[in-house]
Amino acid sequence: MVSPVHLTPATVRVFRQKIYRYYRQHGRTLSWRKTRNPYHILVSEVMLQQTQVERVAEKYEEFISAFPDFKTLASAPLRKILQVWQGMGYNRRALYLQKIAQAVSDNYNGKLPRQLDELIKLPGIGKNTASAIAAFAFNKPVAFIETNIRSVFIHFFFCDRDSVRDNEIMPLVEKTIDTENPRKWYYALMDYGVMLKKTHPNPSRKSAHHQKQGRFEGSNRQVRGRIIKVLTENPNISEAAIIKRLGISPEGVKSNLDQLQKEELIRKKGNKFNV
Repeated sequence: MVSPVHLTPATVRVFRQKIYRYYRQHGRTLSWRKTRNPYHILVSEVMLQQTQVERVAEKYEEFISAFPDFKTLASAPLRKILQVWQGMGYNRRALYLQKIAQAVSDNYNGKLPRQLDELIKLPGIGKNTASAIAAFAFNKPVAFIETNIRSVFIHFFFCDRDSVRDNEIMPLVEKTIDTENPRKWYYALMDYGVMLKKTHPNPSRKSAHHQKQGRFEGSNRQVRGRIIKVLTENPNISEAAIIKRLGISPEGVKSNLDQLQKEELIRKKGNKFNV
């Protein structure tokens, strides 16, 4: 392992050269990399939370086409947003996107704030996502870690270690960032990380924060997604009708209906449910 204290300029230069060399030859072409529109970049970053790039690539253009700016998204019926979001999973992200659009429209004159501390205040935006938005939308040299970046740094600097913590990686990210073009640098890091996972044992498994995602089939995530789909297609439907359509246990449906109400994704009026 190379300590950030002993990370010499020569080491940084060689590291960057290797990452950029791969990127020049094999960098991915992704729709959200072709734009500097902060709204479009925000949408892509929220979509990329917990979802594979390939799936986001299928939905991103459709979502931008349906909701081309903050104002349109802020005023859209939630039902329509969830219909377009269908298949992405983690539907709270769609709700967060609308709440962000409303906050930007109400508090920032329809323009995404550039300051990191303001981005972090937006609904559903943590520090890493805020930092990624700052880097990609505004080319700010802020340090952040996501799964592919984590893989690169573990591969190069912690190859003989297990249970590597992000607070050990972060100083190296800060020391090696290309301050002249952080946007390009992070694209290159991420693409190198994708390559590593295909050609090496996944380095991120050596992370102390690595968690294997639970099985989707039969999970509450799947049930919630199916409930949302039923409600977007059938407004004002009863719990009994939902249970009949899904063909699963009443207990499983009821507990997930309760959770979806708490998350503000659905609402109940009388004995009928709606999004």
